[in-house]
Amino acid sequence: MRKFLKVWTLIFFVSTLGFSQSDNSMPVQATIKNGVIEGNYNVTNGISTYFGIPFAKPPVGELRWKAPVPADSWTGIKETKKFGPRPVQGLVFGDMNSWSDGVSEDCLHLNVWTPAKRNDKNLPVLVYFYGGGFVAGDASEPRYNGESMAKKGVVVVTVNYRLGVFGFLAHPELSQETKYKASGNYGLLDQALALQWVKDNIAAFGGNPNQVTIAGESAGSISVSYQMASPLSKNLIHGAIGESGAGINPTLAPTTLAEAEQIGQEFLTKAGVTSIAQARKMSSKDIFEIYQESGRFGFPVVIDNYFLPKTLPGIFEGGEQAQVPLLLGWNSAEIPGMAFMQGQPYTKEAFIAKVKETYPQDWEEVLQLHEHETPQQVEYSATDLASDRFISYSTWKWFDLHRKNSQQPVYRYLYSKIRPDLVDKSRVSGLAGGTQSADAAPPAPKLIGAPHAAEIEYAMGNLHLVKDYQWGPDDFKTSDTMLNFFTNFVKTGNPNGEGVPTWSAAQSSDANPPVMVIDATSKEIKANHDARYLFHDRFYGNKK
Repeated sequence: MRKFLKVWTLIFFVSTLGFSQSDNSMPVQATIKNGVIEGNYNVTNGISTYFGIPFAKPPVGELRWKAPVPADSWTGIKETKKFGPRPVQGLVFGDMNSWSDGVSEDCLHLNVWTPAKRNDKNLPVLVYFYGGGFVAGDASEPRYNGESMAKKGVVVVTVNYRLGVFGFLAHPELSQETKYKASGNYGLLDQALALQWVKDNIAAFGGNPNQVTIAGESAGSISVSYQMASPLSKNLIHGAIGESGAGINPTLAPTTLAEAEQIGQEFLTKAGVTSIAQARKMSSKDIFEIYQESGRFGFPVVIDNYFLPKTLPGIFEGGEQAQVPLLLGWNSAEIPGMAFMQGQPYTKEAFIAKVKETYPQDWEEVLQLHEHETPQQVEYSATDLASDRFISYSTWKWFDLHRKNSQQPVYRYLYSKIRPDLVDKSRVSGLAGGTQSADAAPPAPKLIGAPHAAEIEYAMGNLHLVKDYQWGPDDFKTSDTMLNFFTNFVKTGNPNGEGVPTWSAAQSSDANPPVMVIDATSKEIKANHDARYLFHDRFYGNKK
């Protein structure tokens, strides 16, 4: 019997030890302006985390379709140990992966990772906005996880903001409610309030409120461009990072208030909704179903003369944007060439025909700018055109505007690392950067470059959290380089530092500005294809 008890005592001890070692956290508290919150402190890596911190009142009921209102204070201790719900959204991008607690209009929460020790203060801060076309996304996605950068001495914040019909609907009745007589842009206003929250509270996490860099990818990058331009936010930020995207025609550019109001009014009228008061009484489900039935892909950003007084070119050309260092770039094959060819083969004849159809007045110039003698040349040229029209040109325009209308340094990259094979051959890569069942998506073409969103987990040091791909040494090397570039920039406004290639800032007069090609072997080159962007600058009417 004694031997039996010894065995069971040993089993209990070992199992208890195993359990205790699987969770290396203990409670930790921070006092912010609204009250005391309790998160987790990881005793093995020194990172404290606070997830699901409310920064605004729930935007429901009478607060639906209004600018966010700062969160109420509380008594006692608020537990902030799990991610809050993500904004209401459909499965727009089947390849997105969330760790959030369901879906809800009550979504205005943010998350903090901090390496601060008991006496640390004034650590640099990164605030990251997710992508998803302003119709999808979630601050809890593992590829945005802030732990890897926090280990390098940065306080990282990820932010939820409203999406789709709940985040961007404009309407004449809504405009009449506001002091500034405009409506829409609620998702961007959520981001602006989150930046004010960071200004007011980040010191409680060891962060420096006067050293805040904002970053994002795709719609998150577009958000960064808008926050740089907004009079509400530009004085709250001290650096900016953009990964593929800016709010410049043709990429989620803003529309006039009159047009946005008309879109919103027609949307509700078609659904039989006669007033905003009626719409506010409807459930989240009913509003969401009306939106889904409409077939719309979101609602436009609005020139509301409050958050956004003008187009981005108008603001930047006047030097009215945040005068801060900027690091930005795009990927070498943002979208497949078939998006341009639209089912036509990669032949010289088909390419010429498609260029003539797309650019009836300028086809000869476009052909001169894009090699098209062989099928391989056509594939690369079609990929370049599809990517430029999708998101690359708008990002270039942002780059060009800031370097010519600011004394602050601007660093440009081209992300070129091709992802390895998938672990699960029954899945395919999606546009948002993740994977989905091959049954739910068309066959993916063989990669000729880095597709849209492929760089996120590399830049944030999160390959280990993304299990879909067969990561190898070159992937981890690329990630280490990109994470160091980003971390250096957050700390100093300059990506250069020990162990990374030298990266020169672009000068306003550079006809062939420096570009950091980020790959397994990263190196700086001179831009040699900017004539493509100069053409589209004229084509889209963004050039003076």
